[in-house]
Amino acid sequence: MAPVGSLWGDSRQRQTKYILSAAAVAGLEVDLKPFEFGVTNKSPEFVEKFPFAKIPTFEGENGFTLLEGASIARYVASLAPESGLLGNNIKDTALVDQWIHFAEHEINTYTDLIWQLVERFFPEKAYSESLHKSIFERQERSLKFLEQKINLREFIVTDQITLADIVLAGVIQRAARVTLGAAERALYPNVFAYYARVAGDPRIKDIFGADDFVEVPVAPKKDE
Repeated sequence: MAPVGSLWGDSRQRQTKYILSAAAVAGLEVDLKPFEFGVTNKSPEFVEKFPFAKIPTFEGENGFTLLEGASIARYVASLAPESGLLGNNIKDTALVDQWIHFAEHEINTYTDLIWQLVERFFPEKAYSESLHKSIFERQERSLKFLEQKINLREFIVTDQITLADIVLAGVIQRAARVTLGAAERALYPNVFAYYARVAGDPRIKDIFGADDFVEVPVAPKKDE
């Protein structure tokens, strides 16, 4: 089978995992191109094709290009409607989109903000314990909501894996490597049982790779 397109990304990156997993479940092939951060994405050829110069990026037939992991994954999923990745009807598809947005904006946003805060990526390089607590409380609210919703359900929309499950699993894996230590994960048994079901699916298990969860949440660096 010929690839449906070319993908530039890092296989360790959650967004790239979305795309490769969608392709695997759909029975499609995506050509993952060699990529070196800071080199490939700064080359004139890459910037000409993808002016934003970030990954993941995708090129399909007739020079059709996309950026943003969830958008690329959704496009790939749409090429195989029989896969059920976008559900079985328009209401299912709306729910798939709902949970993708929820995962990205109500869980992962806070993971990224906390990581940037503790790693002092902000210009002033100051750490605020009260801000850290406030951001984490927002993530906790989202996780509690998901914990209730996934109770007694195998998957989040239908009775099989959809793109929403793949994106949620990617976001959960990322959170468990940054904000959710063992004690925090123990508060969400349904969420992590659900994560194990999705990430452990034989079609995508190798794409998700080892869990590599942290034992305790990331902590701020000490002042020099």
